[in-house]
Amino acid sequence: MTSFYTRKGDDGYTGRLGEGRIPKYHPVTEAVGAVDEATAALGMARVSVRGEMLPQILLTVQRDLYHLMSEISAAPENAARFRKIDADRVIWLEEQTDLFTNQVEMPRNFILPGDSPGGAALAFARAVIRRAERHVARLLHENQLENMDILRYLNRLSSLCFVLELYENHAWGKTAPTLAKQV
Repeated sequence: MTSFYTRKGDDGYTGRLGEGRIPKYHPVTEAVGAVDEATAALGMARVSVRGEMLPQILLTVQRDLYHLMSEISAAPENAARFRKIDADRVIWLEEQTDLFTNQVEMPRNFILPGDSPGGAALAFARAVIRRAERHVARLLHENQLENMDILRYLNRLSSLCFVLELYENHAWGKTAPTLAKQV
């Protein structure tokens, strides 16, 4: 019978891809955890959206985040071996964002999530992605990560989620977003 626990983390340390173990509160672990949460949030969005193309786009992003977590988790000497996120993946996100930007009207004010189930799930995913972005920025600034495209990817992904939120709200029949400030 397969066990779903190893007991290896009971000492408060976790393994890396490669040699060594780090504390579970290490900045690398925090970054991976935030990306993992973003992946789960995108999964909630994927099952909530009505837009025809959105589930496949979100699934592709979830798979990209899986690769992104692998590179962050890798010991420095192994990181390049796990590198899948590069400028081409960032460009792909920009293309998706541009495609949907042309189909929505950009609000002139801050909006509140909750105009549709899918839109709210995308707004939540965007917020979690922004937290992951902050953790990755720390790793880059502290020279614990060298692939700048990971940060770019997360930055573009949060923009895509915002545009998809607007698109999804429209798919649910909401023509104007709820503004944060009453006019």
